[in-house]
Amino acid sequence: MPSSKPEELSKLRDTLHRQRYSPTVIQNYCLYAGQFLAYLEERAIDLRDVTPDLVAEYLRHAVRQFQKDRGRAPGSNWASIPRSGIYALMRSALPEWPPVPPATTEAERVAREVCDQYERWLQAERGLAEPSITALMWEARHFCKWFVQRYGKAGFADLSVRDIDAYMDVRAPGLTRKSLKDVAERLRGFLRHLHRCKLHPNDLSGHVIAPLLYAYEGIPSILTAEQIAAVLELAGQDSSPLGLRDHAILQLLANYGFRSGEVGRLQIEDINWRADTIRVQRSKSNATDVLPLMEPVGEAILRYLRAGRPETDARTVFLRSRAPYQAMKAGGLYGVVKRRLAVAGIELVGKRGPHIFRHARAVSMLRASRGRVRLSAESPFKALIDTNSSISLECPVDRWA
Repeated sequence: MPSSKPEELSKLRDTLHRQRYSPTVIQNYCLYAGQFLAYLEERAIDLRDVTPDLVAEYLRHAVRQFQKDRGRAPGSNWASIPRSGIYALMRSALPEWPPVPPATTEAERVAREVCDQYERWLQAERGLAEPSITALMWEARHFCKWFVQRYGKAGFADLSVRDIDAYMDVRAPGLTRKSLKDVAERLRGFLRHLHRCKLHPNDLSGHVIAPLLYAYEGIPSILTAEQIAAVLELAGQDSSPLGLRDHAILQLLANYGFRSGEVGRLQIEDINWRADTIRVQRSKSNATDVLPLMEPVGEAILRYLRAGRPETDARTVFLRSRAPYQAMKAGGLYGVVKRRLAVAGIELVGKRGPHIFRHARAVSMLRASRGRVRLSAESPFKALIDTNSSISLECPVDRWA
């Protein structure tokens, strides 16, 4: 079998250079990737046939080889470095990795087809935002996997209320009432899809029992104007690349009340410096709004772009502070808020993620209003009344004082 090492390693090295990895990391990744390629070549295994299980098997082999060569076992975290190098190799060499394992039974194949159909419907007919589709599809696939493992049946015609109760019992341990209610709502959507597509004679969505949530139970921790000012001031004093990025993110959260996904998706071209506007794609409705660019926000973003943002071809404004320089995920934004609250010495009870700034912005807007306020679908304080359907979207401000 001809060796593919030079070509694949060269491609990996170029990819890591573009992603601005340090020379030491590139050298280590290519070293371990080369050893893995030699392992595959020795066993006549094609790169396209590599699975996470095969990588795990190789790492166990590498640990044994390390001990044989050096007379001692490696450190407990040693395998994480060759694993990262191998995963980087696979992602650079193949269009999709890890691959989706093929269906092993007819029941599994049918379940996948149903889920794929459901996903296409959510995209084409519902037009939902990608995060919403991801959450709905995770629950649908998890439910299908559970149902197939439980019965091994190709189809859902025999799905019963008892099965739904059993699934919810499996999902419930360790979840808060809010999380379990989210599970119930996502499952209802999939059950309605089964009935709509005539895959089940009845609409079983009404039989999914969700826990009751009390008014304001999900409201984030209260963050005062003084606390916000302190967080912004201290973050603004940090002139490191990480500090410049965090300060710009906090300015967006505090001044606009953006959701974390709206901050994470912000692109370079969404900021019009000549017109002093900023364009935001709403997380829930997928609609696009153009807002005035506030001076402190614009200045903070500009400082980050000039002196804090890594050199990369990525168009997303806010990137990871370490290679690979990719768009920040929700967990990274939560980390920004947690870290900067800790620096300011602010301890909160209850929710403390990016949404606390959206909540604080909502409260300040309500208190600054006079008379009656009409809330748009994307108002940052609409979430305050979502938990109480009896409150009209047009309500007296003193109701919230």
